Amino acid sequence: MPIKTLRSFVPMLGIAAGAVLAAAPVHADTRYPSGPVTVVVPFGPGGSADLYTREVTEKLRQKFGQPFVIENRVGAGGVVGTSFAARAKPDGQTLLTTGNAQLISESLVKNKPYELLRDFVPVAPINEADLVLVVNSEVKARSIEELVALAKASPGKLNYSSAGTGTPYHLAGELFKSMAGVDVMHVPYKSSGEARTAVLAGEVAYMFDSVATMIPHLKAGKVRALATTGSERSLILPDVKTMNESGLSGYRATVFVGLMAPKGTPPEVARKLNAAINEITGSPEVKNAWARQGVSAMPMDTEKFREYLKGEIDKYSKIVKDADVPSM
Repeated sequence: MPIKTLRSFVPMLGIAAGAVLAAAPVHADTRYPSGPVTVVVPFGPGGSADLYTREVTEKLRQKFGQPFVIENRVGAGGVVGTSFAARAKPDGQTLLTTGNAQLISESLVKNKPYELLRDFVPVAPINEADLVLVVNSEVKARSIEELVALAKASPGKLNYSSAGTGTPYHLAGELFKSMAGVDVMHVPYKSSGEARTAVLAGEVAYMFDSVATMIPHLKAGKVRALATTGSERSLILPDVKTMNESGLSGYRATVFVGLMAPKGTPPEVARKLNAAINEITGSPEVKNAWARQGVSAMPMDTEKFREYLKGEIDKYSKIVKDADVPSM
């Protein structure tokens, strides 16, 4: 090759090499996931967060042709597993199941080694479910308005149960207490089962619980549903008003499940997972099955999911402060 031509050709080689290198990360992302993906579930096996994570990740396995391995790391209301996931390599091969407990921990747990929106990136929400306020069948209230009147007639005497201080069920109760302007007593139990037994037995007047869980007890006439806590009426309790319809405008308290990834996870990976999860949860098969359980898909892109998480963290922070819930 003549020297003049060679001199012209060498810069072209550099440009071509640079183009290949620039394209390399995009090419690598098209192969994601490149191996098994670990999904850290910081809650016990068999709970709703665990079960819905398993359902969605099984469909991700089918879609991507790589294993999605569930790893339950339980303890301290989700702090143990979340701390573990925060230390994982941010390559998209480790994900974290996220729920209300971690959002509440942002206000209640002062010495945890992470901050959710600082140390993780949102991937996608999976679903959310309404709660329902139920009263023992002997309580003389058939609406939220009547329950509020009953509470105001006897300040400090009406009580409600929850699965423990700082749980979503407790804070749903504190939000009701604050918005209704009533003086009622919170009775924390060690589990949702114990809290449920207490309201069924008449040891406490009312509680907030999962809609699907309460259906058998409602049918048996042991409790009475006064209102659900979502923005719209529950698909499986369509005759029960929402809290908004019952005079508490702006009341909303749902439980959700979603996925996040360690900070530094490539945005392309988060977006790829987000699109896949939204496709899964938006399918008629999944939507119809979940509707029968009182659960709704909540498709959002990664930025909208971040906004949702920030809004929920801020809401819980205000409830914790207003109710003077002690830090853990």
